[in-house]
Amino acid sequence: MVIEETMLPARQAVPLAQRWDLERVFATAADWEAAFAAADARLPELAPHRGQLGKSAAALLAVLRLRDDLAVAVDQVVMFATLRRSEDATDAAAGAMADRGHGLDTRLKATAAFIEPELAALPPERVDAFVAAEPALAPFRHAIDRVQRRRAHLRSAEVEEVLARAADLAATPEAVHDVLENGDLAMAPIADEAGRPVALAQGTLLRYLRSPDRRVRREAWEGSADAYLAFRHTFAAALAGGVKRDVFYAQSRGHPSSLAAALDPDAIPTDVFHGLLATVHANYPTWHRYFRVRGRLLGLAADDLRGFDLTAPLAPREPTVPWDRGIDLILASLAPLGPDYVATVRRGLAERWVDRAANIGKGGGAFSWGSFGTPPYISMTYKDDLGSVSTLTHELGHSMHSYLAWESQPPTYAWYSMFAAETASNLHQALLGRHLLAMDAGRDWTLAVIEERMGNHLRYLFTMPILARFELDCHERVERGEALTADGMGETLFDFYREGYGGEVVLDEARMGITWARFGHLFTSFYVFQYATGIAAAAALAAQIVDEGEPAAARYLDFLRTGDARYPMDALRDAGVDMRSPAPVQRAFDLLAGYVDRLEALADRSSA
Repeated sequence: MVIEETMLPARQAVPLAQRWDLERVFATAADWEAAFAAADARLPELAPHRGQLGKSAAALLAVLRLRDDLAVAVDQVVMFATLRRSEDATDAAAGAMADRGHGLDTRLKATAAFIEPELAALPPERVDAFVAAEPALAPFRHAIDRVQRRRAHLRSAEVEEVLARAADLAATPEAVHDVLENGDLAMAPIADEAGRPVALAQGTLLRYLRSPDRRVRREAWEGSADAYLAFRHTFAAALAGGVKRDVFYAQSRGHPSSLAAALDPDAIPTDVFHGLLATVHANYPTWHRYFRVRGRLLGLAADDLRGFDLTAPLAPREPTVPWDRGIDLILASLAPLGPDYVATVRRGLAERWVDRAANIGKGGGAFSWGSFGTPPYISMTYKDDLGSVSTLTHELGHSMHSYLAWESQPPTYAWYSMFAAETASNLHQALLGRHLLAMDAGRDWTLAVIEERMGNHLRYLFTMPILARFELDCHERVERGEALTADGMGETLFDFYREGYGGEVVLDEARMGITWARFGHLFTSFYVFQYATGIAAAAALAAQIVDEGEPAAARYLDFLRTGDARYPMDALRDAGVDMRSPAPVQRAFDLLAGYVDRLEALADRSSA
């Protein structure tokens, strides 16, 4: 069979303007090798500081500065190599670079493993005296306090070194998943809308899942799911390895559970996790209303909405949004955050922060990543539609968070928690949604915009909480000494989906059950629930920025500039939203209910 539609291009065939400018970090592979060697050669500089932290303020300051300096150098090496691998998972040379980079990072963590145990052992009064004697230590005070708060879960320097050295091995399950999904997973060809055979790949799959032709959607959904099912035991072994890793670290550090271990570094109470799931569960009826009206708008019988129909376009004529037009919409939507903010986004786009074309070996998802002292890069696939505009502004939210944190904080606080990260990205999308709906460019435009908003919330306030329940179940099973199998995980996830869909969607058990394999997010312990808390916090903050103007925008920008210099719950509270309360999540569902009201009104007018 001849595949008539063009296959994905090789990486080298992607136009330069559509690729990120990684050469700003290292111009050549030789430059990367030199940076790798230089960083590796400096690791022994930490050894003379071992056992010295408590001797003087100068000694403490010296080791903290040295660790930061080395961390920046190593992180740039790791980031560059990992982004190179993400461009094309079939590129063995890039894969080797990334593997070496992560090995270097592991050696740094092992060499620096004595620092936290020694910090934890310092009497608080001695820390106070050191900070008073050496003002340059003041910026490190929160970092020291974070370590001392966790002293019960830190082990000896020798044990911490062993745990750090195990990190390279611990990353193997995720690496196996990534290479299998983006490099080796082959999906069977399908027929496009004209009946021509086309190849499915991670970079093109969404285009067919979004097809207005129901047959094409069904073939894309079933074909891609079947590809995952064919390797379900390998995917299951990889995820089980990731869960066992989490349980190992939690138990090694004396945490009562993997959930507690994941949330403890950022001082997030486990009640926030459980409260989110309870609030989402209580609001399933809003989703059930949405599924019913979606079926009506698609012209389907009441009992015929399928999983592959949840990605169908609602508008008969979907808006086409080329790259330049998408940028204009994003920049206009960000105006409430001020001209300086907008100018920085504009410059970043011009300087090729974004890698936006599909190619062989590139994943179909999107992410933002950089390092202190580099641009905050974005990987995505732009498809000239509103969904792509939304994805781009989401990742730009992450990138601007990084940009402002790196600009405002020392390397110690350059990174921020996932709990804070998903607020910044979703706030961009909330502002975009408000801007697009205010344009009122006709019925098709309104349908497309509301569909994008509902689709984004479906992922973050429906799918991600369900995956969070699944993730918790997997960890609790391993903590009880039970095994994880592909079939067992599929059955568990399907049961959670069946409850969530409430009989409003006809479900394919095997193909719906395997969707856990599509989410590499599950390899980051208890990450997925933070999409839901992030989108709820973002909705509240966006409303404040629109309603209050500059004061609310200033609070939000201060939140971004904070980086990791404060605990995320405290930083969000000062920005204007208290995530210890279920109220923000409930307000997000109230917003969704308003979208469903509008869809129901549009459906009623169509049938009148």
